[in-house]
Amino acid sequence: MTEGTSAGVLPAGRVRVVGMIGVQREDPSTAGASLSVFGGSINPGGEVPAGVDGEYIAEFASAHEDAGFDMVLTGYSSSTPDGFEVAGYAAGATSRLGYLIAHRPGFVAPTLAARKAATLDQLTGGRIGLHIISGGSDAEQRQDGDWLDHDGRYRRTAEYLDVMKRVWTETKPFDFGGDFYRVQGARSQVRCRQQPHVPLFFGGASEAAVEVGARWADVFAFLGEPLDSIRQRVEDLRRRAAGHGRELSFSVSLRPVLADTEEAAWERARGILARVEKSTRGKIVPGQAAREQSALSQRLVNFAATREVYDERLWMPIAYASGGAGNTTCLVGTPRQVADSLLAYHDAGCTSFILRGFDPLNDAIEYGRELIPLLRQGAARSGAQPAAGS
Repeated sequence: MTEGTSAGVLPAGRVRVVGMIGVQREDPSTAGASLSVFGGSINPGGEVPAGVDGEYIAEFASAHEDAGFDMVLTGYSSSTPDGFEVAGYAAGATSRLGYLIAHRPGFVAPTLAARKAATLDQLTGGRIGLHIISGGSDAEQRQDGDWLDHDGRYRRTAEYLDVMKRVWTETKPFDFGGDFYRVQGARSQVRCRQQPHVPLFFGGASEAAVEVGARWADVFAFLGEPLDSIRQRVEDLRRRAAGHGRELSFSVSLRPVLADTEEAAWERARGILARVEKSTRGKIVPGQAAREQSALSQRLVNFAATREVYDERLWMPIAYASGGAGNTTCLVGTPRQVADSLLAYHDAGCTSFILRGFDPLNDAIEYGRELIPLLRQGAARSGAQPAAGS
């Protein structure tokens, strides 16, 4: 991870660009219009074949490093390979690229998870982050034996992050007693390479999620909502975090659809939509949230049901067709046009950008040619972060 990114904080005028890697090449039936990069039934119609292809993981990670990404995300679901293992393997094939590991509290003790993350952070030279996902689907949680309800999962997450941070930062054994976790004399002989600890990304839109994120996250992650909504959410979260004596950084997740001309980009986007609609037919109901307890999915569906395009090129139909299943809103245009749209999110307070395409490997390479350099140049010209605390 690049210098200055500890616990989510970036130097003035800098942005963090995050991609996503998968573990197996896409099936020909969905190649070029893949909803899911890492796999998992939560994104129906975009599943990858069973298995783990180490050669492909290394190729995918190296392509992101060569394209100028700062980090790549490894996904999480109740059916996919373990992100810690994938990140550790991919780190061996790269020298600079960071790894943002999606991690779901509740299935590994927080003391152990803290040591796992710290160990990997040491072994990779400080290239690890965690994206904490409490879970937005009761049905999926139960696949792993978790029967807590939505708000209960967030209460558990709060305790989990409290314990993890104490393991990383306290030098003496400590006790903890909560509703979900009790430890006595907890301590760790391994510290994170990054100080005070690896950055913690966190997302959500429910009241329970927002309160946990404001209290414990370093980077609060948004899905690709309209600019006015992002501005409002940034303001709200900054206020909440300040109430805890904290500051937050912010990220936004989007799917750039690029072409040499704007007309060609829109034509490509419509072609992707047609293939997504075909691949998801009979598997999900368009306009119905794919994650039934996810306020984030419902928000995307609601935006998509209201308008097809926001802010000139934020395109919503794929979010509608896929039930708002994660990162499914698009920025459509030329590299310059899409970079300008990303910089508008930067002005709104976002300093990290989680970007992936529907042709994941080839799109990552394409983003590195013009889009990422244009985004970095624009942020550098700003001369400072968008506002205090971002």
